[in-house]
Amino acid sequence: MSESNLEAENPKLFKIRHSLAHVMAQAVQKMRPGTKLGFGPAIEDGFYYDFILPEPLAETDFKAIEKEMKNILKAKQEFSYEDIPVDQAYEKIEKMGEPYKAEYAKDLVKKNDLDCLRFYTNGEFVDMCEGPHVEKTNEIPHNCFKIRSVAGAYWRGNSDNAMMTRIYAWAFESKEDLMLHIRRWEEAQKRDHKKLGKELELFHIDEEVGKGLPLWLPNGTVLRTELENYIHDLEYKAGFQRVATPHLTHTSLYHKTGHLPYYEEHMYPFMKIADADGHTAEEYCLKPMNCPHHHKIFASRLRSYRELPIRLAEYGQVYRYEDHGSLSGLLRVRGMCMNDGHIYCTEEQIEEEFLAVMQMHKTLYETMGIKDYHMRFSTWDPEDPKGKNKYVDNPEAWEKSQNLILNAMEKSGLPFKEGKGEAAFYGPKIDFQFRTVTGREETASTNQLDFAVPEKLGLHYKGSDGEEHRPYIIHRAPAGTHERFIAFLIEHFGGAFPTWMAPVQVKVVTVSEKFNEYGEKLAQILHNDYVRAEFDNSGDSLGKKVRTATKQKIPNVLVIGENEVLNESVTLRRYGIEEQKTMPFTEFKSWLKEQIEDRVLNEHVIQR
Repeated sequence: MSESNLEAENPKLFKIRHSLAHVMAQAVQKMRPGTKLGFGPAIEDGFYYDFILPEPLAETDFKAIEKEMKNILKAKQEFSYEDIPVDQAYEKIEKMGEPYKAEYAKDLVKKNDLDCLRFYTNGEFVDMCEGPHVEKTNEIPHNCFKIRSVAGAYWRGNSDNAMMTRIYAWAFESKEDLMLHIRRWEEAQKRDHKKLGKELELFHIDEEVGKGLPLWLPNGTVLRTELENYIHDLEYKAGFQRVATPHLTHTSLYHKTGHLPYYEEHMYPFMKIADADGHTAEEYCLKPMNCPHHHKIFASRLRSYRELPIRLAEYGQVYRYEDHGSLSGLLRVRGMCMNDGHIYCTEEQIEEEFLAVMQMHKTLYETMGIKDYHMRFSTWDPEDPKGKNKYVDNPEAWEKSQNLILNAMEKSGLPFKEGKGEAAFYGPKIDFQFRTVTGREETASTNQLDFAVPEKLGLHYKGSDGEEHRPYIIHRAPAGTHERFIAFLIEHFGGAFPTWMAPVQVKVVTVSEKFNEYGEKLAQILHNDYVRAEFDNSGDSLGKKVRTATKQKIPNVLVIGENEVLNESVTLRRYGIEEQKTMPFTEFKSWLKEQIEDRVLNEHVIQR
């Protein structure tokens, strides 16, 4: 959840977290005189503050910082603010000796054409800040927060800038809420996708390849493939046609669509191709999105109204140069494979198509056993002073398209909240928000209506009247990206994937080596039938073989002993289920194929 969303949805909690950020900064400056300030925002589960410290802080300092913070809370310091004209504000910051605040203040004034800057004071602590805050520090319960961790973070997220010390803290409205969150967080650490990704050999991020550019290991590639195969089935049934587009394109395409002003900051540097005289003849870029390429496929020939809706889909690789500080395992990366799709339709077809896509999302989540999610209806804000730079300037089209989506959402019966001012630049959208196992909210997928880009690219179709008409475009990505969605699934299943997704679906183990021939034979039969089956020939004891398979979270372990060989049977041990079952091998094989083909869920391993 963004800072602005938190402020809108729970203003009391936002004030507590924002105020505690100032209180922590005050405590740190007292403990480390000469400390310089960076930023200190409220975040999803608390707050953080960035510092340049004269000497390092460690976890052993947390209790001392918390003690000083509690002293500040008891002191009943009043939060007051003053709006100071820009020139005087610059002088004030200089006297405060805060070079990073000074740099940010100048950028803020220049970007937003401000006349004044606001400063908040509590006790002896002063910070340039918009607020809001609680009225007095003693309004904050002294036991509602706890310092969580310390990390490095580049100033303003730029790796060319100074490395600052970021102190994270949890904060809630009460001690009870805090302790509940901490218990959930501790349980969630066992399911953290970065931890399990390493233990289960799913993916690897190598410094020499590049930050945010994951290498998918064989086990993780199975997850990608199975997810994509499932999405392909959903899309095929829904009438989508698969396409493939290149990783590179002329930058002129993004100029034309209008994407460049919104994405250039987070794109990799452009590649300039010089002519014989050394002048730039062509300029290419790594694509940050697939949309314009699909639009060009639509425009590859004249379309008739009889063809509409046209549904194009692709798992397309895209690249975005995300800030170093925001990179996190698979959740936020710089190279991602996106479950993109675009529907080109008439105005009359929008509602039906939009509802069909919402149903596709619902089906996907039900298959995965995902229940803790909601939708945000992201709209434009006509009163936003930055609106002309943020959105396509067409109020009539905005109102019309938003009403079309609103009608569709109301008919869907699915719950949603409105996020004013969060629309895409070209139209309103529905974002699907998941809660991770830590309780953090993340956007997993999206469904958007685009009324602007068709005009920019001159997209048209021939109507029943013989005239040219503009199509509407629905942008949809039910599974978001492989990277982010699989990160969710790793945590959701705790690494214990259902049989159809599991990297290893069956592990065959024997009581002793004299039964290896039969065990190897069964594993080979399954393998030949496209089951990901492995035989354990390690020579370990049966107990250790089973423990190893359990640690690897393999869903089905077949134990082979004398009785199984004599009866051509198997004893099945399923992950997370104590009871084991002996059955003929043919019966097991039939059951297994049903589990895979029907994509049966392992409900017993989902703990949300």
